[in-house]
Amino acid sequence: MRGVLLGRLRLYPLADESMGVRSMALGVETPDVRILLDAGVSLAPRRYGLPPHPEEFRAAREARRRILEFAERSDVVTISHYHLDHYTPSFTSFYEWSSREAFEATYAGKLLLIKRPDETVSFNQRRRARAFLRDLEGLGCEVLEADGRVVELGSTRIRALGPYPHGSGGRLGSVLAFMVEYGDVRLVYAPDLQGPVSSEVAEELAQLRPTLLVMGGPPTYLAGIKVEASAVEAGLDNLSALARRVAVVVSHHLLRDAGWRERLRSRGVARVATYAQLAGVEERLLESMRRELHSERPPSPEFTRWLEKYRKGVREPPPI
Repeated sequence: MRGVLLGRLRLYPLADESMGVRSMALGVETPDVRILLDAGVSLAPRRYGLPPHPEEFRAAREARRRILEFAERSDVVTISHYHLDHYTPSFTSFYEWSSREAFEATYAGKLLLIKRPDETVSFNQRRRARAFLRDLEGLGCEVLEADGRVVELGSTRIRALGPYPHGSGGRLGSVLAFMVEYGDVRLVYAPDLQGPVSSEVAEELAQLRPTLLVMGGPPTYLAGIKVEASAVEAGLDNLSALARRVAVVVSHHLLRDAGWRERLRSRGVARVATYAQLAGVEERLLESMRRELHSERPPSPEFTRWLEKYRKGVREPPPI
């Protein structure tokens, strides 16, 4: 894994929707330290009324492999919030391609910069955070609640930004963004801000003058269903405005919509990058393609039997 140079930072796009899974896992290497941003992977249990296609499980397996490979030599791991596509749980799940072994390999002996599990996150996230922190016991981690912190490691500065609303906030609570600085290079990593929805947050991020902004886009596929259409439109508008001012890598929710590029082009934005482009690999929007995958390459009877057993609690690897 060669990575992509950004000044004296080297970026490693590990996993996201452009690489076939729900994630924003990103590796960052400076001359001082290796930082793993949000070591999570997940597959949507249902999309278009369908379970993940075997190709999606293969993508999850490969994403986890890349994350573990980077984690092996990492010093710092962040957790922006406690959704399963943003951290590695200790239980066995092939939708997250997680296990106790993967959990320990990701976090043992690391400095963890975590979102404070307080009232700014949802009840379910607080419950997950309690389990996560309990499972870390004995692994030799240094755990810092990152809210409001600046951590300096040699000439590298890691600053926690926010907390900012997860989209329009509400029941989903808030998340942290992170800025990694080395010399005059500033990488801003802003997961799950969904655009951002907030114009005030967009302006705050622009004022940081990032060399590169990695932004989670809005969930256009949920507009008017689970997310207010006005919030999605605000996210698209703010993302478009940011892309005219700074270099942007767009990721996450927006890329669950196969027509995401046209949505930005209609707002006059033609140049944004994806993780897949940075990594030099083929873009694979597998979740958005789930209907086509099931229709054109139907899962085998063996896979269908495995899925039924999995739903009943049998945790064997899928036949992929």
